[in-house]
Amino acid sequence: MRTTVGIIGAGPAGLLLARLLHRAGVDCVVLETRDRAYVERRQRAGILEQGSADVLRECGAGDRLDREGLIHRGFELRFEGEAHRVDLPSRTGGRTVTIYPQTEVVKDLIALQLGGGPPLLFDTRVVAVEKADGEQPLIRFVRGGQGGRHGREGTLECEYVAGCDGSYGASRRALPASAVTMHARTYPYSWLGILADVPPSSDELLLAGHERGFALHSMRSPTVSRLYLQVPNGTDPRDWPDDRVWDELDVRLAAGNWRLRRGPVLAKSVNGLRSQVIEPMRYGRLLLAGDAAHIVPPSAAKGLNLAFGDVVTMARAFTHWHRTGSTALLDRYSDNCLRRVWQAQFFSHELTTMLHAAPGADAYDRAMQLTWLRRVTGPTAAAAELAENYAGAPLV
Repeated sequence: MRTTVGIIGAGPAGLLLARLLHRAGVDCVVLETRDRAYVERRQRAGILEQGSADVLRECGAGDRLDREGLIHRGFELRFEGEAHRVDLPSRTGGRTVTIYPQTEVVKDLIALQLGGGPPLLFDTRVVAVEKADGEQPLIRFVRGGQGGRHGREGTLECEYVAGCDGSYGASRRALPASAVTMHARTYPYSWLGILADVPPSSDELLLAGHERGFALHSMRSPTVSRLYLQVPNGTDPRDWPDDRVWDELDVRLAAGNWRLRRGPVLAKSVNGLRSQVIEPMRYGRLLLAGDAAHIVPPSAAKGLNLAFGDVVTMARAFTHWHRTGSTALLDRYSDNCLRRVWQAQFFSHELTTMLHAAPGADAYDRAMQLTWLRRVTGPTAAAAELAENYAGAPLV
């Protein structure tokens, strides 16, 4: 097999890149380890910045988004039993965010791809990326069988490879340790998350910085709620029966006469928080995007949106090269992306630190957090900066 750009990974980043390249007339092939059913039910983020929603509309994937997405014009920060609403349009020139689960984004992009886009090969495990530093990279894969483990071997020759396969994928493994620098941080707490069959208790997101720990009230749809609690690293979700989860959410999210609706818990899990950045985001003719290049803690909901920013930048560079023969934008790809990546890392770290109770924190630490929270909820430049970073920058 031969193509111009070999895309590894059929998550939102890989699928959006394929769509953008197809519309620009650049040949590509997408390889995905899992089968279609697994990919379409893989639960991840649910908040689209204005720029991310706009790029989906621009590439033809906005119909269901516009019908079913929940537009949010703000969110609440809660602390000391009080609720402080952050209005986005008034502080960002009209920008909003949209609640639309990543599973639905993926379904929309897959439907477009299979309805006339470039090849999308499920159940195809990439074994290696070879000659990434040469003029003709080679992707070795195994197709079929159980997750591509007992199938047919094959190769895909390309001019460039786009690594959109996450932090544990073949793209990362293809990077020589001497060619890149890994910046990493593991946070000293985790999130216990539940998916509940109950309508949201608020029309907008609620983020609470309680002295007992962070809490988040979110939603997946008008009938399904998503909620999180800060817990110690190593927590076993079995130690948190449903009633205990709801009771703790009640305490941490409390504000005025507001009441939390309870319902059947559909799923429960514990996930750690970490940050990573790979520099540079390119090695030879292998370009990284999304989680393959960087990971942010979920507090600011930047992961999916950063990935979209990467592939929009990458698609512009490939299109420019395809039409002019110039590699100027490809050569600047990493630098252009990393400015945005580090800004998102900074904001995600700031929001995480401001809202979570650090192990061993004392009264001084708590007073500093409360001062920080009052600054970003008052009539200050810090409040405007919070709204701008939360809403994100335009992509199209």
